[in-house]
Amino acid sequence: MSAISNGGVLLEVRDLKTYFYRRGRFGVVRREDYVPAVDGVSFHLREGETLGLVGESGCGKTTLGRTLLRLAPATSGEVHYKGENLLKLPPAAMRKKRRELQMIFQDLDAALNPKMTVGELLREAITLQKPLPREDVLRRSEELLSLVKLKSAKLSAYPPDLSGGEKRRVSIARVLALEPKLIVADEPLSALDVSIAAQVANLMRDLQETLGLTYLFISHDLQMVELIAHHVIVMYLGQVVEMAPATTLSENACHPYSRLLWSAANAHTGRRASASSGWELSEQERPKEGCRFRARCAVYRAMGEPSICREKESEPELREITPQHHIRCHFPEGESIEA
Repeated sequence: MSAISNGGVLLEVRDLKTYFYRRGRFGVVRREDYVPAVDGVSFHLREGETLGLVGESGCGKTTLGRTLLRLAPATSGEVHYKGENLLKLPPAAMRKKRRELQMIFQDLDAALNPKMTVGELLREAITLQKPLPREDVLRRSEELLSLVKLKSAKLSAYPPDLSGGEKRRVSIARVLALEPKLIVADEPLSALDVSIAAQVANLMRDLQETLGLTYLFISHDLQMVELIAHHVIVMYLGQVVEMAPATTLSENACHPYSRLLWSAANAHTGRRASASSGWELSEQERPKEGCRFRARCAVYRAMGEPSICREKESEPELREITPQHHIRCHFPEGESIEA
């Protein structure tokens, strides 16, 4: 996606951490034993833009999205929306913000009550803030279905009677009923076949242009991310390992993990390439210090396993290598350092 909005910064995330602590005997929390689901993530998102977020299952993508909207508790950090730190807002003030900050959930069936018609689902969302006359609710419901390219006849249908693509469109319509500014879309194209996923992706792009929406777009599907995102973040084990404009990342990924993902995408041209490789690391294999990717890194092995990649004191930091292109690696493409 080439056109980039000139809007101001809508969302700014600073050193956000979400840790899940394990419990020992008698349910006592062990503060030294935790899973860093989100570990020091920082980025900003401009109004009217789409930020793609990719990485394998378990890298922290969904947890990051939920933490931004305070659907999961943050351990530390800041989430500024329109200059206001959401993590410091009292519950009542946060509830008022909910209308502008919405999430499209991955699970289609869990998001839509199967015992309610589409009309009832939309009415519930439309009247969430204030009651409206029946005729106004009906008119707004028809407008929402028109926005997502569904006929008003679907108002009487139940979710089990809808196709996967129709369910996703209804879930988008429910979110639009609240007139949000920022939408966190968690795997919105999963469980859809290629042609339907492309239609939904194009719909989301059209809605962005029409309504001025801003997206955090979480996905395994690299081709769809390239289609819809202006910028892309690659996550690995809770950290941002690379961040760049979408075209830069697809053509010149520099982190060994990013290059692995995009080389797989290029090898699967004509099919949907996924960032979920199916690899699994045991707890013992997950580096607690130094570079977290080194257990899989071909560059690390080729360079004789340099100590700089293993030591806590030299853990790689996210740094800018070219304008708007950041990477967390001691040996990005084209650079070398003595071990």
